[in-house]
Amino acid sequence: MPALRLYTIGHSNMAAEQFIKLLQRYGIATLIDVRTSPYSHYNPQFNREALTQSLAEQQIEYVYCGDALGGRPSDASCYKRGTLPMPESDYLHEVDYREIMTRAWFTKGIARVLDYCAQQPTAVFCSEAKPEECHRHHLISVHLLETHPECEVLHILSTGQAIKANHIHLSVDGIPPEQLGFAF
Repeated sequence: MPALRLYTIGHSNMAAEQFIKLLQRYGIATLIDVRTSPYSHYNPQFNREALTQSLAEQQIEYVYCGDALGGRPSDASCYKRGTLPMPESDYLHEVDYREIMTRAWFTKGIARVLDYCAQQPTAVFCSEAKPEECHRHHLISVHLLETHPECEVLHILSTGQAIKANHIHLSVDGIPPEQLGFAF
């Protein structure tokens, strides 16, 4: 059994009740929000205030960490082109995840996540249903796989299944990890 375990999950368009049942199925006690902006126009049940209330009713702690671990940093040097993308841009392919991994604020955010994992079952979450299409995999999971082998990362899918993060073998640009030097 790994020394630490981190789950990830994406809310997509789930009902709040379905989302909470998935968290309960895996015994999640702390949910860490890694959305840069913790709001959803189409799914208001996942707006920060509404979600905090729903989780509290189930004794699940809500923690916001999107300022350190979000997928849309405000620093233009964290983007492949060196400029901030337009709001409608495909951020997944615009962000330079390797650059973000070098930043002190990111490292502090990861340390915070690992502290929670050491205390109780923890999940990070974002809006994307598929981890392979979300920064929570390409930034957070990849970093943990490379630098913290003692931490197992599992992605909870909307079907209820959990898959190991190291089973997702393509980078954000579709390049096999061995060509990028990934250690997992």
